[in-house]
Amino acid sequence: MRQRVSSRDTPMREGLRFTHEKRAPAPAVKCRGRELDFDRVRIMGVLNATPDSFSDGGKFFDSAIALEQIARMAEEGADVIDIGGESTRPGSSGVNEAEEIRRIIPILERMDMNGGPLVSVDTSKAGVARAALDAGVHVINDVTGLRDPEMRAVIAESGAAAIAMHMKGEPRTMQKNPEYEDLMGELSRFLGECARRAEREGIASVLVDPGVGFGKSWDHNLEILRRMGELRDLGYPLVVGVSRKSFIGAITGVEAAGERLIGSKVAEAFAVVGGADMIRTHDVGVAVEAVRMGEAIRRGRVDPCA
Repeated sequence: MRQRVSSRDTPMREGLRFTHEKRAPAPAVKCRGRELDFDRVRIMGVLNATPDSFSDGGKFFDSAIALEQIARMAEEGADVIDIGGESTRPGSSGVNEAEEIRRIIPILERMDMNGGPLVSVDTSKAGVARAALDAGVHVINDVTGLRDPEMRAVIAESGAAAIAMHMKGEPRTMQKNPEYEDLMGELSRFLGECARRAEREGIASVLVDPGVGFGKSWDHNLEILRRMGELRDLGYPLVVGVSRKSFIGAITGVEAAGERLIGSKVAEAFAVVGGADMIRTHDVGVAVEAVRMGEAIRRGRVDPCA
């Protein structure tokens, strides 16, 4: 029997496109005397200096072990290292500013800010951002979409770049039945407004992140991946993080977050096909392969120079 397609299914079906498309790369990111272009998709390696992050909490809480992991990710091909001192997993309640600074500064002070990967700090606190910028970081990654005026001022004054992410609610409550009348419309409006406001207030380079898993149901996450191309119209570099997230475990049946490798790489490659400019990931070496495969599918040929 032929399955009947409801009107509710139509937007998702129409949003999926696998056609060769010539398009200009996203604008290069300028940050404190350094620059990152998007002639190819970039890799952001994740380092959680926390005892309670959802996938590797406690593993890199010791600064010496964290630095070893950073060196490993750089060798594997990370273009950016994103360091966080506060878990934003669903249900988390956060830590105070002093504790967050205590967790990340010993790592940052021992990193080379002049060569190798760019360094990003994942924080929503202006005081933490200021301390990180004083240590030389190049990018501030804010899961609250740069909503704090002080945060925007601190970043603008420093010359750093910023990532504005969409999150519905806050980590403690964001996964309690999130609902949207128009998911992609809300994401586009929010991210566009955040980026334009940041530019007006002096932040030179802004990237945007749809916030997969942050106040979205599992099906919302899939819809974002299927309709990723709609966010390209914003004109800002697009960062996507799907690595090890719960919707991947729900689909594949892999319960342990740290073991969701294959599902994560499939989703990352799909995000690249859809238009992602940077993939935020825990497993850099295999992500490089997934990204290269996604790029080839997106451009429709093997040779990137042809």
